[in-house]
Amino acid sequence: MTADEYAAAPLLNCLLREAADPAGDGDGVHRLRGSGRLLRVRAGRRPTGPELRDADGWHPLSHTDLVKLTADELRRYTGATNDELPAEMADSRAAIGALLAARAATTAPADPYVRSEQSLLMGHPHHPAPKARGGAPARSWLPYAPEAHGRFPLAFLALRADQVHEEGGAPAAELFGELADLAGAPPVPPGYVLLPAHPWQLELTSASPELLAAHADGRLLRLGTGTRPGWPTASVRTVYLPGPESDVFAKFSLDVRITNDVRRLWRHDLLALRRTDAAVAAAFAAVRARSGTTAAWTADRGYRTASFAFEELAVMVREGLRAHLVPGATPLLAAALAEGSVPGPLDRAADPVGWWRAYLRQVVPPVLELFARHGVVLEAHLQNTLIAVDGCGTPVQALFRDAEGVKLVPETGRAQGWQRLVYCLVVNHLSEIAGALADRHPGIAGELWPAAREEFRRYDAAHGLPEVRELLSAPTLPGKTNLLLRWTRADGAAARYVPLANPLRAPDAP
Repeated sequence: MTADEYAAAPLLNCLLREAADPAGDGDGVHRLRGSGRLLRVRAGRRPTGPELRDADGWHPLSHTDLVKLTADELRRYTGATNDELPAEMADSRAAIGALLAARAATTAPADPYVRSEQSLLMGHPHHPAPKARGGAPARSWLPYAPEAHGRFPLAFLALRADQVHEEGGAPAAELFGELADLAGAPPVPPGYVLLPAHPWQLELTSASPELLAAHADGRLLRLGTGTRPGWPTASVRTVYLPGPESDVFAKFSLDVRITNDVRRLWRHDLLALRRTDAAVAAAFAAVRARSGTTAAWTADRGYRTASFAFEELAVMVREGLRAHLVPGATPLLAAALAEGSVPGPLDRAADPVGWWRAYLRQVVPPVLELFARHGVVLEAHLQNTLIAVDGCGTPVQALFRDAEGVKLVPETGRAQGWQRLVYCLVVNHLSEIAGALADRHPGIAGELWPAAREEFRRYDAAHGLPEVRELLSAPTLPGKTNLLLRWTRADGAAARYVPLANPLRAPDAP
């Protein structure tokens, strides 16, 4: 695929979902709601070849043309203007071009897990600018880009002990120590505490008055870089540090807008981290003890930061995978399976329907169980879910992550929490995996959603969850409107939805 094709597919998905309707004038023809103009695409999960109709016929659109058309349509459709989003869409396209060029000169990592984390050239399939990097020149961010197979040592600071703010207790302290060992951290002077940092974040905040003052008066010292590199994962700001026997993740603030949000570790999220993560960890422990599931939660154990730069220098430590994996299993990022950017178990599945049933059995029950019995809403979307496969490529375990995205029913409300669960699990996740399977094995397309329906029914029959029955009879599901959210400059957490046809709906539903 070309950079234009990679960039156009998710933008078209957004435009067709949020601001167009099927025109009934041939396959792939849509009427844009703002102007009434006709747009034609080669239909599919990743639409391509956009063409606009005028008095002289159909005319192909480059990505630049598509951005201009989208901006014009949204101005007409919403009555709002936005100069930032078109620039982000152009930046995303330029970033993909830079990534393609960089990948041509690099070698993919040998580790299948790391390769899956670094494989997403397209990214979020329903976002208008999934690869935007804040408009910065490619040379400033390419060394830290997972999609370019980036690998780099962490930077290390020494923070005066009386300026440290941290939470997490002994588990976090142990992980910070493990992180220091795996990254080859330099020694820390007496009276100071080690503070890992993302080198790109240090570049972005180099002119911060607070940090300049802290360096000047000795509250903060530069120690240099570690001796062993880490691998940036799909989220860009999280770095994976594997060792011969253990592994750990470090998640940093990054003052760059990636998809909907500037990716800082925000104070309010950090202050809620321990309570949220503890609730999820306890729920997973109870589910594993009761049901025998192998599903696991990679806990966000704690964070450390400077009191004078709480968000700018925050770093969170997350448990590694090895302590949780079933023996002999290989973890893979679910988003990589959906995008199809690396060869994987979907391609070699001898029984693709059996593979899908195994996938559903690993992913669906734990998400439903945490909601039903513990009031925990996992953000079980493609980028927060790892699926571990055995030597034959069969799913044998699901691993979930990211306490930042977790919602607790007592706070968010049951109905709102369920809507979020359905969007993340079914629309964002299962629909994409089912689509990827059907792309590779077209003959099984009609069997996939009946199998998924059966898995949801099985859980309801065993445990009784009224929302499941409502889900299987609902005519529509909630589809998040990332294009309109960004166009109207809404907060990234203020999700808005449009109704999508429900593939889980039973044929005999009223």
